[in-house]
Amino acid sequence: MTLRVGFTTTIPVEILFAGGHSPVDLNNRFITARAPLEYIRAAESDGFPRNSCSWVKGIYGIARKGRFRDVIAVTQGDCSFTQALMEVLSYRGVRVSPFAFPFDRDPDLLSIEIRKMAGRFGTDVARAESWKKRLDAIRGVVHEIDRLTWEEGKVTGEENHLWLVNCSDFEGDPETYGRRARAFLAKARSRAARKDLLPLAFVGVPPILSGLHAFFEESGARFVFNEVQRQFAMPGPSENLTGQYLRYTYPYSFFQRLSDIREEASRRRVRGIVHYVQSFCFRQIEDILLREEIGLPVLTLEADMPGPVDGRTKIRIQAFLEMLGG
Repeated sequence: MTLRVGFTTTIPVEILFAGGHSPVDLNNRFITARAPLEYIRAAESDGFPRNSCSWVKGIYGIARKGRFRDVIAVTQGDCSFTQALMEVLSYRGVRVSPFAFPFDRDPDLLSIEIRKMAGRFGTDVARAESWKKRLDAIRGVVHEIDRLTWEEGKVTGEENHLWLVNCSDFEGDPETYGRRARAFLAKARSRAARKDLLPLAFVGVPPILSGLHAFFEESGARFVFNEVQRQFAMPGPSENLTGQYLRYTYPYSFFQRLSDIREEASRRRVRGIVHYVQSFCFRQIEDILLREEIGLPVLTLEADMPGPVDGRTKIRIQAFLEMLGG
């Protein structure tokens, strides 16, 4: 039976496609909704506290209002609120399947998780590996879009963000997504290069704010590196699913992420780092390590609710860019 399966953060999506199911990244569905605040209010009306992460409330709201019957929740390697979210969704009648990225990046434990997930969704690892090859071809197109951003200056930071972040579920239709990506790539290649913008790195989870990337470009800077979004597109070659999801940095130690950030910041010659942190998220603490280790100027931006960039944040951004320009 074909299922529409929501998930709370990037998982081995190859397994769902191999089982004939339709995967939906609940984060993307929430933040691109016409009125995302409605889903937060729905969660709060069901008892979620106001001083809890809006992404979690948005995921809950979209799962409930979107009538999702199956959700995969990443219990290790993502959000500290996930267990409570699972329990409430289960209580509301949603079938919740756990998936855990082992903290120590143990390949045997990760392989077991992949096999368990395949069994739950009516497929096997061999069929999922076949889907990996199909999806890797699409990811290769998106990686080229990423390269045009930093090396040729032909893709905006926001375009880069959107193509990378949607590789978490390929919008549920890899064939159509790949076709659209190839068409965009052909169009982008024909553009004139723009080299007059300050190159920056965007580090941290994708922002809940709208228009953030565009405001930086209006102010004379471009994000040529979107850290976590790039990880959703699975950069770097890997022979199999276990290897691929071991290389994926987001669910593991911050120091693995830091190594990737350093390497890409150097390769892309970024002048500064913007670290986005979500209110009430444990990952805010990682800002300490980033600031002490990265060796580049860092602007930390925090937001809570969906909406446009506010005036105070705009002033801080402009001051940061003036400092870098000087």
